[in-house]
Amino acid sequence: MNAASVSLPIRLRTLLDALEHGLVERTNVVRLCLLTALAGEHTLLIGPPGTAKSELARRLRSVFRDARYFERLLTRFSVPEELFGPLSIQALEQDRYERHTAGFLPDAEIAFIDEVFKANSAILNALLTLLNEREFDNGSGRQHCPLISVIGATNEVPEDEVAEAFFDRFLVRVPVGPVSAAGFAALLDAGCGDAWRAPEHALTLDHEDLAALAATAGQVGLPARIAGVLAALREHLAGEGLYVSDRRWVKSLWLLRVAAASEQRTSVGLWDLLLLPACAAPDAVRQGAVADWLHAQLGVNEALSPARLTRVVQAFEMQLEAEQKANDLDYDESGRLRFSQAEIAANLADQIGDAKGGAGTLRMSYSRRRRYGPVHIGARTGQIDALLARIAEYAVELADERASLAECRRTTLWLDDALLARVDANLAATAGAIASLAARAREARTGFESLPRLQQDDEANLEAGPPEPVEHEPLA
Repeated sequence: MNAASVSLPIRLRTLLDALEHGLVERTNVVRLCLLTALAGEHTLLIGPPGTAKSELARRLRSVFRDARYFERLLTRFSVPEELFGPLSIQALEQDRYERHTAGFLPDAEIAFIDEVFKANSAILNALLTLLNEREFDNGSGRQHCPLISVIGATNEVPEDEVAEAFFDRFLVRVPVGPVSAAGFAALLDAGCGDAWRAPEHALTLDHEDLAALAATAGQVGLPARIAGVLAALREHLAGEGLYVSDRRWVKSLWLLRVAAASEQRTSVGLWDLLLLPACAAPDAVRQGAVADWLHAQLGVNEALSPARLTRVVQAFEMQLEAEQKANDLDYDESGRLRFSQAEIAANLADQIGDAKGGAGTLRMSYSRRRRYGPVHIGARTGQIDALLARIAEYAVELADERASLAECRRTTLWLDDALLARVDANLAATAGAIASLAARAREARTGFESLPRLQQDDEANLEAGPPEPVEHEPLA
């Protein structure tokens, strides 16, 4: 197959298929590792031994054409020579402290470092510069390193200052656990399957491909809506006590831009934000909390959320109930109820009938339902019509969001379909709630139309004008 005739998304999908072959329940991990490498960043896999972390790193090497690979398992007894190369005897004879780095980490393009946090502080400090600046202090000078990406692995992350700084150098942190009970049979079958084969050499990525992708990603736009969600997430995380550095936000946005560019899109999309939990949070629990927040927010207009619309509709329902029960009382100048002769006669007849039936002493009562003119009823129904129009617009917005999400599920290279299905279920539930509220609003409108009516507004009603609008929360 000629790579020049194949689009980048198709090449990447082919490479992902090759990387995922035979790995059970590792689709999301594979995708995140490759995307992170394309962005020139590093991935940390957090989980117990025997969960295919090293296998994944070795496979990733095959994606990059002729890439030099370095792998090392660190222990608390590891020395710098194991990662950075032995000291040069010839340089020492000339009073220079230099290392032979060929074949070691400073010379590698893809690297896998297992148990990274078992290294001593001297090694971790040297790794900080290498991972971030792609440079290695060798003797009196700095050596440029061709590093594309490092995959680190650890069982746990220690809590100390040096380890925390090193931990922050890994943009993407991916918890990796054992295969689930549901996937165990597939795991056993995979162990008896064909040996893994590297992807076709012609489809692998070279430095020109990476440079072209980086140039395209630099042109990917950030819509104001997406920037707004990022700002809201930053505020939310700060409120939860989870600090995310400015550097990490900038690098996370670059990852989103690379994701968009690799799919030949010109701007970051709303659903790309589902990649953020692995960048913003350090462990599975807090990543789950970030994912929950995103699932609740994405595609939903907070100003028109079901909870807020429910309160608006309830305000109309309560106003309708009050107006349906309202009595129309007429007082004279002295503050006494004024009755017509017909009303007095009817009231006395009712009371005498009650007294004959043993109801007791006569009493004067008065009840007459208030009647409303066309101006009042028109004002109420007009306000509900405006609400119904906004609900209808929002229903269309939700339908458009779901269509966009369906297209994303069809074309995405990087997002797990289970995550997207969860968002779609949330949008579907929101659409159902909105439809139910629209039905309640229409029912309230019918109630206002059915209020006791005056044939026409009298002079006092016309002079007073329409009633004050029903008070409710403002809607966007």
